[in-house]
Amino acid sequence: MTTFVQFHLLTSYGPSNPNRDDQGRPKQAMVGGAPRLRMSSQSVKRALRESSFFSLELEGHIGTRTKRLHEKLVSHLTAQGTDATRAAEIATEVAGIFGKIDTPRKGEVARVATTLAFISPQEWRLAEELAEQIAEGKEVPKDKELKKLVLRRADGAVDIAMFGRMLAEDADFNRDAAVQVAHAITTHTAQAEEDWYSAMDDLNKAEETGAGHLGETAFGSGIYYQYVCVNCDLLVENLDGDRELAARGLEALARALPQTAPAGKQNSFAHRPMAFFMRAEAGSRAPRDLSGAFFTPVDRKLRELGVNDLQTASVKALELTAAQIDRCYFDGQPEPSSSLCTLNDENQTTLSDIVRFVGEAVRGR
Repeated sequence: MTTFVQFHLLTSYGPSNPNRDDQGRPKQAMVGGAPRLRMSSQSVKRALRESSFFSLELEGHIGTRTKRLHEKLVSHLTAQGTDATRAAEIATEVAGIFGKIDTPRKGEVARVATTLAFISPQEWRLAEELAEQIAEGKEVPKDKELKKLVLRRADGAVDIAMFGRMLAEDADFNRDAAVQVAHAITTHTAQAEEDWYSAMDDLNKAEETGAGHLGETAFGSGIYYQYVCVNCDLLVENLDGDRELAARGLEALARALPQTAPAGKQNSFAHRPMAFFMRAEAGSRAPRDLSGAFFTPVDRKLRELGVNDLQTASVKALELTAAQIDRCYFDGQPEPSSSLCTLNDENQTTLSDIVRFVGEAVRGR
């Protein structure tokens, strides 16, 4: 049976704008008929991939998402003495494995144009080696056989194994995501606010009154619920059966989730929150998120929950919903779980406990 690891996190954000919409405002959503602040799953996954927990703990096993393979191959070949024009022709042939190459305007560099290509370290090395072979005049196959010299279905890139990829030009090498990340929403009613600000001219001391610049920016604040589900079997499969690497990847994910946030407007708001509650579950039951705990915003049911603050209310609502599901569907028996809650934490569980817990779930101990 498939083993799933699920994470549930509650994180308090002060005034901030970590994930903006097309108008520069915090992203929002209507949930249960009430306005909430939201962070997209894409922004959360990007923050995780860029975190120090991934880059340090999974060094050499992180992919690159880019349209710039073509120009990197040109630089690689010209550094080895290949003529620039010939290098560009070879780069077009090799980079085209990952997607259609656009026709550059005068003075611009060609790049993969149809979509961002998610390239593993192994595939990047193979692309460079193939380009070198072509530059040396070696015969290489064409079309699908050429792609097989570079593309891999499982290649040791943990972030690609986790979050998947789509290659529009060759679906045979697509990767199903082993990690599903929900959009984070506030557990309570919340809306974006506007801030008008001014900037002063340092050299204007007395000649003119008023500001040198006026502007506006949007921000919001709230407690966000984040849900993440990991298909451990698929993660191991995507890593070509390397269970230890899969465990290391899941441990890095467990460390990053409560300590990583999208970095929008970071310099303006310095939001660097850490989750005040984290629940991890492992087992073969069908996954379920606990967002239903917050369809009625917790600010509307403080009396019902018997608390007088949003943090405690959010924890209590989440735990009550988990217990209700266990009671209704599983005769009141929860799956093994580990939780981190620094607010009224009676069990004194730590993040290290959770990291060990999820690592053991993959290793099968």
